[in-house]
Amino acid sequence: MQDLAQAVYLTLGLTILGGYLLGSIPFGLIATRLGGAGDIRQIGSGNIGATNVLRSGRKDLAAITLIGDAGKGIVAVLLARWLSHGNPAIIALAGGAAFTGHLFPVWLKFKGGKGVATFYGVLLSACWPVGLLAAVTWLAVAALFRISSLAALVAAALAAPFALATDQAAPFTVLCLFMAVLIFIRHKDNISRLLKGQEPRIGKKKTAEEPPTPDTDLAG
Repeated sequence: MQDLAQAVYLTLGLTILGGYLLGSIPFGLIATRLGGAGDIRQIGSGNIGATNVLRSGRKDLAAITLIGDAGKGIVAVLLARWLSHGNPAIIALAGGAAFTGHLFPVWLKFKGGKGVATFYGVLLSACWPVGLLAAVTWLAVAALFRISSLAALVAAALAAPFALATDQAAPFTVLCLFMAVLIFIRHKDNISRLLKGQEPRIGKKKTAEEPPTPDTDLAG
């Protein structure tokens, strides 16, 4: 029994710490620096996510950032699935750790993005029906209102109901709630601007010469 307990604790430690460290990788900052676009923290909103990278005018770097931020959530979940032989609780903990790592990355003094791309990566790999429904929700709201933050907030709010509707394991529903709460907290400025009708629409470009504004990043 003691050996089994030690194995469980080791698996938990590896998945949670590994997930957090993977989530902490700042792909937006790495992509813009290596791509010659400068420091993304000095562009637009100052956020390290894909939407703000797009404001640099580099669609290629924004795509790399989006894939990287979603991919680290996917890798964290798949590693946890393999190490735990599919245990939903451990998978959810690893996904939550990767998401937290993006929001509070150790490499950037715990000042990270908003987690939306990582949110989708975690959901698509942990419970793909929920991830797919959330992605469709984002696309529909974004197409209708052209406001990325609103699309992200609606998709996050509906993730847990989607998990219940598709009969997902309880740890995945808790994971959806956990990520949704943090997304809403990180989007508090966006929510304030939405209520005032001042939130920027998709496609608005900011340049490096403009001072950073309150964060409006979607895939942060």
